Amino acid sequence: MSAKSIVRAGDPVLRRIAAPVADPRAPEVAELIREMEACLAEAGGIGLAAPQIGVSERVILVSVPAARRTDDPEDGPLPLTALVNPALTPIDDERALGMEGCLSIPGLRGEVPRWTRVRLTAVTPEGESVDTVMTGMRARVLQHEVDHLDGILYLDRMTDFTRFGYVEELIEADMRDVPPPSPGRDAAAPDPTEESAT
Repeated sequence: MSAKSIVRAGDPVLRRIAAPVADPRAPEVAELIREMEACLAEAGGIGLAAPQIGVSERVILVSVPAARRTDDPEDGPLPLTALVNPALTPIDDERALGMEGCLSIPGLRGEVPRWTRVRLTAVTPEGESVDTVMTGMRARVLQHEVDHLDGILYLDRMTDFTRFGYVEELIEADMRDVPPPSPGRDAAAPDPTEESAT
């Protein structure tokens, strides 16, 4: 299956509130998910929402590779998962800043505040109910993708645009700000490419 093109910022579909899916087990939903999976595999991201391929319906794909999990003991890798009609509720007031990218805004990253723990309710493509708590990177990726279903881009969530820019420039700036390594210790510069690109 050839992958569809990813819609870029400026296309009105990214600013619409996506329609709920009446039957998560419908064949057209399964086909949409296959198209999204092909598109995500080609793009190399960790999440995708249906509006990003021009379909204004409440369907998302999310994943978290092991290398991108946080230090939160409840966080962990997440295999590629399709969710229909997802909804999120913050568990408490705690938020954390993290660098994010978006396949619809290629080449750019920005620092975004997100809830650290959220309750997820959704339905699987098989019609099973999901009701669970997500933390860390899983919570961040879910919030990014559900925002797409509500016509929100990560830029809308940013509070400090000095932490926004092209990936290469952000890496260069971070490398300039890193102190030299202590004797006998290696030091690695923070890498904005290691955060979520969804």
